Amino acid sequence: MNSCAPRLMAALILLAAALAFSSLPAAAQTGEFQASVRTFPPNALRGELVVLAPPVISMDGKPDRLSVGSRIYDANHHLVLSAALVNQKLVVNYLREGTGQVHQVWILNSEEAREKRRGATDTVFNFSTGSATAPADDGKTPYGQLPAYTR
Repeated sequence: MNSCAPRLMAALILLAAALAFSSLPAAAQTGEFQASVRTFPPNALRGELVVLAPPVISMDGKPDRLSVGSRIYDANHHLVLSAALVNQKLVVNYLREGTGQVHQVWILNSEEAREKRRGATDTVFNFSTGSATAPADDGKTPYGQLPAYTR
């Protein structure tokens, strides 16, 4: 009978601990959720993402691709599979990898979407020379009459 006493005492302690923790209110169930603003890398761009057929996506209405090993985070910073987002228009911040494919995506909550951020369609640098006419070839120009460029 003495060998059962320690096991019974341990079971009672575990039961008491379980009851004590079950009476605490869970943070997710209190309804006091406030959208927090995450910090994003300074080079992250803003865009509108639509997953068409993973890894094929549309970024700002233009065809694009997710990179191998890309990560998509939802508004609560949980990983989301791209197949779960098919045909949804989402406001996101994103980063590209070295090959130009979209590599990291953050789906924005309402507070984050209000912040100003540069998009991929914004002009950062303008390298135009002011000349509107450039040498052109319509494919029918004889070889001897093609525009020549000086070295």
